[in-house]
Amino acid sequence: MAKMKCAIIGSGNIGTDLMIKLLKGSDTLELVAVVGIDPASEGLAMARERGVTTTHEGIDGLRKLPEYAEIGLVFDATSAYAHKAHDEVLQSDGKLVVDLTPAAIGPFVVPPVNATVDPAVRNINMVTCGGQATIPIVAAVSRVAPVHYAEIVASVSSRSAGPGTRANIDEFTRTTAKAIEEVGGAGRGRAIIILNPAEPPMIMRDTIFTLTDIVDEEKVRASIEEMIASVQSYVPGYRLKQEVQFERYGSNRPLKIPGYGEFEGLKTSVFLEVEGAGDYLPKYSGNLDIMTAAAKAAGERLAQMRMEKVAA
Repeated sequence: MAKMKCAIIGSGNIGTDLMIKLLKGSDTLELVAVVGIDPASEGLAMARERGVTTTHEGIDGLRKLPEYAEIGLVFDATSAYAHKAHDEVLQSDGKLVVDLTPAAIGPFVVPPVNATVDPAVRNINMVTCGGQATIPIVAAVSRVAPVHYAEIVASVSSRSAGPGTRANIDEFTRTTAKAIEEVGGAGRGRAIIILNPAEPPMIMRDTIFTLTDIVDEEKVRASIEEMIASVQSYVPGYRLKQEVQFERYGSNRPLKIPGYGEFEGLKTSVFLEVEGAGDYLPKYSGNLDIMTAAAKAAGERLAQMRMEKVAA
């Protein structure tokens, strides 16, 4: 199959790790350009060493490159604020866009849950690192029973939270909570992120709890384990930290949740850890690794759908 040429905007941690993943191999995408704004960027230097065209003039520099006319898809690994301006330009130029920021202009995509999107869609959003790690679990529960409420806590090493992450904390919580509902299927979602300064740096850890009516616990457990295997197909370091836990609440002992009220039914608690592949980032940066791995998988699917549509 012919490959679609692609580019990455953003030469920081996330953009550079995504570059390494794409260069390691893709059946659908061929990386031809990496874009930054700092001429001394390590990411741009690494791209040049690997024979990839670069520019430090941002999106304006990208549009000047001879390769630009043949580029069909662009990954944006900058910031939510910058992406809004980038998307206007890229859409006017007819490019497909995979957004790794919390801008949420296009529909949310979490590969094992909803990798196939409407063929007319030209911009997809990768939610957040916390969303990519936890929404599959919420979706796994919701395919067994309606989830009335889901709450996630993503704990990551402060070392793995760069300027982009820190500048987008508010967008992180809002975007993740919204995607828990829209993609995960929860009636109501809540997200919390914790930047842990512990030394040595901690691996990414995620806690998810869902509230449903009373259902067969083994069916819920089996659905979660099946989903974990799906995520491991592109993030091998994604795993349960301990066994799935269940608690039942009745009218004589309801669960009280601030901002939600009293709940009667089944509470399912899932504890995960995510170890990175170590392509560019340290292995403790599983939060960044799951974003780049998910973006690569989603971009490949988007490109494949577009090429199949053109071929038809």
